[in-house]
Amino acid sequence: MALVALLIPCFVISFDVTHSCQNADNFVGASSPGDIVIGGLFAVHGKMLHPEEHPMRPVIQNCAGFEIQVFLQTLAMIHAIEMINNSTLLSGIILGYEIYDTCAEVTKAMGAALRFLAKFNASKDTVEYKCNYSDYIPRIKAVIGSSYSEIAMAVSRILNLQLIPLVSHASSAEILSDKIRFPSFLRTVPSDFYQTRGMVRLIHRSGWNWIGLIATDDDYGRSALESFGIQAMANKVCIAFKEMLPAYLSDGTINAKVNQALEKIVKETRVNVIVVFLRQFHVTKLFKKAIERNIHKIWIASDNWSAAVKITSIPNIKHLGTVVGFAYKSENMSTFHDFLKTLHLQATENNMFLKEYSVLLSTCAHVEDQDLNKCISNYSQENLIYQAGIRSQIWRDDFLMANIEPGFIQSTMLAVHAIAYAVREQCKDRDCKNPVAFAPWELLEELKKVTFTDNEKEVHFDAKGDLNMGYDVLLWKEISGHMVITEIAEYDLQKDDFIFKDEEKEIEFLNFKKVKSTCSRKCRPGQMKKVSASPHTCCYECVNCPEDHYTNQTDMDYCFLCNNKTHWAPVNSTTCYKKIVEYLSWNDWFAILLIILSGLGVVLIFAISTIFTRNLDTPVVKASGGLTVCYVILLCHFFIFASTGFFIGEPREFKCKSRQAFFGISFALCISCILMKSLKILLAFSFDPKLQNFLKCLYKPIPIVVTCTGIQVVICTFWVIFRSPFVEQKFFIRRVIILECNEGSIVAFGVILSYIAALAFICFIFAFKGRKLPENYNEAKFITFGMLIYFIAWITFIPVYTTTFGKYRPAVEITVILISNYGILCCNFLPKCYIILYKQETNTKSAFLEIIYNYSSKSVGSLTVNQISLESNCTNPQYPITNSCCKSEKNSVNGNCHFEVSKHSLIREKVPPKNAAGPISRKRLSSI
Repeated sequence: MALVALLIPCFVISFDVTHSCQNADNFVGASSPGDIVIGGLFAVHGKMLHPEEHPMRPVIQNCAGFEIQVFLQTLAMIHAIEMINNSTLLSGIILGYEIYDTCAEVTKAMGAALRFLAKFNASKDTVEYKCNYSDYIPRIKAVIGSSYSEIAMAVSRILNLQLIPLVSHASSAEILSDKIRFPSFLRTVPSDFYQTRGMVRLIHRSGWNWIGLIATDDDYGRSALESFGIQAMANKVCIAFKEMLPAYLSDGTINAKVNQALEKIVKETRVNVIVVFLRQFHVTKLFKKAIERNIHKIWIASDNWSAAVKITSIPNIKHLGTVVGFAYKSENMSTFHDFLKTLHLQATENNMFLKEYSVLLSTCAHVEDQDLNKCISNYSQENLIYQAGIRSQIWRDDFLMANIEPGFIQSTMLAVHAIAYAVREQCKDRDCKNPVAFAPWELLEELKKVTFTDNEKEVHFDAKGDLNMGYDVLLWKEISGHMVITEIAEYDLQKDDFIFKDEEKEIEFLNFKKVKSTCSRKCRPGQMKKVSASPHTCCYECVNCPEDHYTNQTDMDYCFLCNNKTHWAPVNSTTCYKKIVEYLSWNDWFAILLIILSGLGVVLIFAISTIFTRNLDTPVVKASGGLTVCYVILLCHFFIFASTGFFIGEPREFKCKSRQAFFGISFALCISCILMKSLKILLAFSFDPKLQNFLKCLYKPIPIVVTCTGIQVVICTFWVIFRSPFVEQKFFIRRVIILECNEGSIVAFGVILSYIAALAFICFIFAFKGRKLPENYNEAKFITFGMLIYFIAWITFIPVYTTTFGKYRPAVEITVILISNYGILCCNFLPKCYIILYKQETNTKSAFLEIIYNYSSKSVGSLTVNQISLESNCTNPQYPITNSCCKSEKNSVNGNCHFEVSKHSLIREKVPPKNAAGPISRKRLSSI
């Protein structure tokens, strides 16, 4: 026991000296000589101790929080260098290394960087200031590290002075891709640009748009936050809150900041997804407190901690929720596993990290594997001074292998191999056993263009100095009571998509959609988002799409407008519906009614034609102008009835061009014939010599009909040639396209109707003049009635037609055509048919002449006899006269004697009395 008591202080003293920075060499964590020396910067400890003594002194302090995962990264670097040295890659050139512990502090990393810049083989570690470092040979040729982007930024700026290559295995900040500010920086991991893009892709595919974000308040955290924000905005993902934690555990406000972040998470109940850009010791502290507060969320892990086995061993971690993260791609770790199995054979004299690990294992020998991580990280270098005497030779290889983060191990070994291949290229024509054979800046140029194969994959740096190998997507799952990190997908940087190894992994990925993390509920198809009072675009109200608008997807920012000409949509519609093309079709009930009416008119025309043909020689038919005139008029009526068919059915170009012309010319011909008849009647019964002479000159039947109809033909011809009607689609009705004929020129249409109206008006005037014809032969009166019906119908047509829209607009014109046509037809022919059929006694020549005689007698009036002998008149009567002598005063009016002429004699011969009002011509009467 006495011997043991003596040995323990000796060991303690030796260990204390090793870790106390008495000189520059004590500052080195691990080293090995070589022809070409590579530097290494790793945060083997999580924090640097800061004494509270005053005043503060510029002393490099001890560190605390031994990080197993980072320690394994230093071993990976050593293992890779040993593999290269044992291979033929460099043909006898030996690579050496100097690895320093940054303790996650920029200050300590800068101290190591200054030593890197020291001149090679100088008696003292001095950095020479020169204007040109082209021939300057520092202690090392390249540096691998560091573990954190903030440290890499600071160190890279110092190394830029001599363009010493800094190849990082973990620093992923996007800003480091800027070759203007960081020309000597390269890395074997992708930029955070791709990581944040992949995270946003995951969030978007899972249907989340309302997330929280927690990051460290340093260059890495701010850069990641900025990059994520840009990607999130582009994919319509909103950040509900951002919480920044102090970068260093030594910061006294860290606990308050962690509590503040958790308060925010609890308050934002709609946020169920938290993106975390933190270091592992931050995550550990955050998760422990989150478990205490029973917070259950989905945590999206950055590459910094997604594969941290240490965090998975936190008690009750399974109650925290789901952890899904992005990790650097890894390959087969078998050679590294073999190296770890022989770790106990490694010498510890030049590896302070390995020596400290062995002491920690001894100190925590009583602890189970699941708690060993916690035990190891709780000791500082100062505490180990007093407990190093208790030591064990059990290395716990399984514990080391369980804490391997494959992505970081792979990237570290890739960094070593990239430098080795660049050295090989650089040493082809040089003797690189001589350390001054080349300068670091020359090696940098070779690194930029180096290409090598790793596990059958070609590896090279891009123009930004990045090695874009992609990511593995990891999912933390509970298996047999333990949290296990599993790979569920691969994120392809080029395709910006996820690749699944099997269907089961894809189902696990798709299950993320079951968790809702949105500010507002999804707007269904048929709705659009209306931005609410919130400044975030993800917070909105869902409103139905208005009429003629639609959405066919969820969460649409706006509704699409239907093509109003061809489609329509109701409120809250998910699609546009094709408008129904409507026109006055043949199977429409109103069209059928009009067709029946037109058909009845045609039947009536044939009936009238039959009646007139069978009674061709009767006075009524002759008085109507004869069978030819009647047939012409009836044919016009037939054409008018037939023209209504051009207004029904689908409009065609021929229909549109011909219907108004067909109707207009037919109506003009009909009215022209009736006008000719009116003129003839007026001429036959006019007893005014002046009017009679004028009417005789005017009465030219054929020229009148041809001229009146010809004018209408000319009008229609000009209309069809210059402003032809055409088929037009009307879209003013929401759900319907009205297919109709556009008249081309409303003026031309009006001229046609006006011309027919003018003919009808002239006809009306002539007929009105002859309205006092014999009672049983009062054709002029019925012509007047027919023209009045025409005027009433067409005057009514104008306002009705101009205010009617839709498929029934042509029906308005058909109705007016039928009314006016029926009016003229019935007024002209039905009275005659009535006489022919039911008053046959008046449809004889004698009855007809008697009516003419009676009318003529009344029209002639009194005949005055002057200077004629009563006796001569009485003895030689040429015609039998009743009451020839005026024997009674009551037969005398104003001194004249009224007489009656025998109706039969009146027809045969002329009446010769002198001073009569005018002779009645037998020829003129019989021609009626």
